[in-house]
Amino acid sequence: MDTAQMKLKKELKCECIWILFCFLVFVWTMIWLYVTQIVNNDMHNFNEFMFRSQGWWLDWSLVVVTVTAVLLTYCSLLLILLLCLVLCSQPLRLHWIHKVLLCLCAAAVSLGVVFLDVKWKEEWEAVAISLQVTAPFLHIGAVIGVSILAWVLAAYYWGANSRVFRNVLLAVYILVLCALYVSPLFISSPCIMKAEQLPPKPRLFGHRGAPMLAPENTMLSFYKMVESNVDVFESDVMVSHDGIPFLMHDNFLLRTTNIGQVFPGREREDSGNFTWSELRELDAGEWFLQRNPFRTGGSQALLSQQGRKIPSLSELLAAAETLNISIIFDLRPPPPGHPYNETYLNVTLETILKSPIRQELVLWLPDEERDEVIALAPGFRQIYGRRRQENDTFDAVNLSYKNISVSEIRSYIQNNITVNLYVVNYPWLYSHFWCAGVTSVTTNACHILQDLARPLWVLDPKHYLLIWIVADCISFLHVIWAFVIQRKCSRVKEEKDAEGVLLMKIQNLT
Repeated sequence: MDTAQMKLKKELKCECIWILFCFLVFVWTMIWLYVTQIVNNDMHNFNEFMFRSQGWWLDWSLVVVTVTAVLLTYCSLLLILLLCLVLCSQPLRLHWIHKVLLCLCAAAVSLGVVFLDVKWKEEWEAVAISLQVTAPFLHIGAVIGVSILAWVLAAYYWGANSRVFRNVLLAVYILVLCALYVSPLFISSPCIMKAEQLPPKPRLFGHRGAPMLAPENTMLSFYKMVESNVDVFESDVMVSHDGIPFLMHDNFLLRTTNIGQVFPGREREDSGNFTWSELRELDAGEWFLQRNPFRTGGSQALLSQQGRKIPSLSELLAAAETLNISIIFDLRPPPPGHPYNETYLNVTLETILKSPIRQELVLWLPDEERDEVIALAPGFRQIYGRRRQENDTFDAVNLSYKNISVSEIRSYIQNNITVNLYVVNYPWLYSHFWCAGVTSVTTNACHILQDLARPLWVLDPKHYLLIWIVADCISFLHVIWAFVIQRKCSRVKEEKDAEGVLLMKIQNLT
């Protein structure tokens, strides 16, 4: 073999490696785009965290999705171009700029995955849940994609000079294809069920009211939740410096009020260190218009200045009794040195008992001194924020949707234990837990989920079996067809090349 042939063979190997690398970067980026769509359900929590740590608001979901979409678009166009060149038997000669950009794409996506794993590891549980929802569709999509890839693989297989390499490549392809064909054996989704087995629709708890429509933890948010036909208000309660329980989630008032304008210099002071009169001076709604945290607008919700104030627990309880709305809340302890540091629970309980609300409308969540609370207010519904242990006798749990499996949910329901999960915002996730049989979910999107008449999809097991078999059969026939056609094309090309060589020899002789 002369030097020119060795150089050409080396170039062909490099080209094949770059095609493979481009394909892997494309798949890697597509997986990351999928992950970013899943974590969007909890992205508002991340935005809040970044605001509390950095002091400035940004919707990070837009940034991450936009960057990922740009990277995926570039990888897709480049991959399509490379595959077209392979099918046309043209040399690739990938420019060094594209090689650098591909490496940067791979590095950027890998950096995002590492960041998610280090800083927000629990989101992998959300991704695992999403795979139960999307697995039947991902299976069909993967079968179609790998089947189409057969055209490119067949073109390379019949045209490659290295028999060992092409046989190894074919073996890997066959293994991948067979794995896809049998993968439904390992797919378990609660929505693969008969339609008549569908459990009742889960109730909705308004997470801090209706925060997509009005500023969270305000009376405006409460009334917007009621307009959405949701009858449970979830909130967070703190005790002011002078002993008044009020609604507030953050330890600082900077995110949801105009604290910087009214009390400059006190932005990082604990919310519990303000008196009730000071808290009532703050506007708890202006930030909603300025930041539009859920990209839902909501300007009409801020017409009432009264509704933009921080509400007291008493105010909320009176409205809840009038409208027959249940209340559930997290009770946040005051900072060290607070006058009610030891008695904040008693103050909150006393406020509830003095209010007009009926006890059965109060869903008591705090674990502190629960036995004393049961003795003083036996009408409260006791909700537990932990898994049931062997000796527990409670009948209601409030858990993160990431920390419970479908089998556990169904076990709880069979034992007459109601299950509420938080925070579920997207219809696909709500549909998953609807099929799983949960009793209720806490959500920011009560107006969206309330309009959902049935899960996004429910598939009869027999129908899914039929779809699975038909898709695999069509895919198999398509792959065989691709290899047969590409073999014919390869022979035609060989004959033309042979004729060209023969003509050259005749011309040389003459």
